[in-house]
Amino acid sequence: MTLDAAKSGFSTTIEALRLRTWLLGAGNQGMVIDQFTDEDFKFVVDDRADMHISSRDGCFYLGWFPEGRPGTKGAGWVLAVTGTATTPGYRVTFDTETPAQVVAAVVAEVIATSAPVRSR
Repeated sequence: MTLDAAKSGFSTTIEALRLRTWLLGAGNQGMVIDQFTDEDFKFVVDDRADMHISSRDGCFYLGWFPEGRPGTKGAGWVLAVTGTATTPGYRVTFDTETPAQVVAAVVAEVIATSAPVRSR
């Protein structure tokens, strides 16, 4: 087997790469926080100016840590949903520079897929 050196390597054009600009920077946290109502959620702002939001039933938690969550490396947002006896919950962490639009989209999906528990 012979290798044609003239045809080896990587060659492309800018058009072929389809260069893009990407959403960067923390953005406006209000896009995330404004999705929560006082009727369904509790809000606490602590002495570090971190915001903690939890559902009234305690199964959903969102923390916003503008200066990073203490004890972590740059965690800016922490979303957690409590599981059940048979299904584990989950936790998602976004760093302080994750665009608020990205966090807002995840939060919107979590809220949209929640449903009230029906009384028996």
